[in-house]
Amino acid sequence: MEQDIAQSVETWVSDPMVVQLAVLVVGLLAIALAVRLLHRGLTRYVRGDTTRYQMRKFVTLLGYVVAIVFSTIVFSNRLGGITVALGVAGAGVAFALQEVIASVAGWVAILFGGFYKVGDRVELGGIKGDVIDIGILRTTVMQIGEWVDADQYNGRIVRIANSFVFKEPVFNYSGEFPFVWDEITVPVKYGSDHAEARGLLFRVAEEVVGDYGRSAEAAWEPITRRYLVETASVRPMVTMVATADWIEFTLRYVVHYRARRTTKDQIFTRVLEEIDRTGDRVGIAAATLNIEKVAPLDIRLRRASREG
Repeated sequence: MEQDIAQSVETWVSDPMVVQLAVLVVGLLAIALAVRLLHRGLTRYVRGDTTRYQMRKFVTLLGYVVAIVFSTIVFSNRLGGITVALGVAGAGVAFALQEVIASVAGWVAILFGGFYKVGDRVELGGIKGDVIDIGILRTTVMQIGEWVDADQYNGRIVRIANSFVFKEPVFNYSGEFPFVWDEITVPVKYGSDHAEARGLLFRVAEEVVGDYGRSAEAAWEPITRRYLVETASVRPMVTMVATADWIEFTLRYVVHYRARRTTKDQIFTRVLEEIDRTGDRVGIAAATLNIEKVAPLDIRLRRASREG
């Protein structure tokens, strides 16, 4: 009995397939251990969240590539017999997994095509938010907007297939030009000093967003060299329109894409403070309702009499 068990074990151990499987398992475990150690080293020694994230992604991808190459080497003597079978099955797999393949191709395009990177604010497939992860199949976005006003997080994490880069436009708010144009409107009542109103809007804009304008000029120059686009005005601009109810001033300015809401709050606060300092020379207009004529009301009360 013991001799039969020993003979079976010897036969099993001497089987080339078993040896190859054992070598494969040991090798894959060693690769996984090396990847984990490299991740810990990156976390400890690499400074900067973006650089650390990119290095971790690269190490993970390198681990997958090494594992595939190692598996191919281990089973190199058996690949010839399954080449035909793999070719036949590959056509069916490619058709069944065409969306997955498109997502992998989208991942390659994102990495090397410069569509966006981690940390960018984008709009993909109607979803707007900040990119927090780029996987092989999906891009993970921290969503902004929806039921939350302005560009604020709403708490939802959305995963979007990478194949969207081939199907729909990709809006990048922070790629090569991390600024956006924004504007506010201020209604001023008739009879106000419109020249003074225009001047105080310019002063407030220069005080609050003047630095953004100067930074935007420096960032816009490479855009004009790379693309066929005109030289845009990034300095604050005030325009006036006379409506039936008031004089409407529009202040247009450039702001960093992450500071739209706070900047608008600062501008409105300073504008109201400056208007208060003008006394009665500049006043904020409000919608009013003028009643020209009121129809007379004829109300007659009759006391009902009862017959006994």
